[in-house]
Amino acid sequence: MSSNSTGRIEVPEAKEALDRFKMEVADELGVPLTNGYNGNLTSYQNGSVGGYMVKKMIEAQERQMSGKSGR
Repeated sequence: MSSNSTGRIEVPEAKEALDRFKMEVADELGVPLTNGYNGNLTSYQNGSVGGYMVKKMIEAQERQMSGKSGR
């Protein structure tokens, strides 16, 4: 997945999957993220979702590169 300097998703088909992933991570972290406006959340809450998403994506890529499966 790649994005340009404006943060736009380069592969439009991935947007729905990323949105589902974001909501899943927010739920795991207990962050009350909703579809749409989330200005009521703190930057810490929003940042924790993004940071944890990156962590999980890196872990999945490492598993894939090592030939191990699992989630």
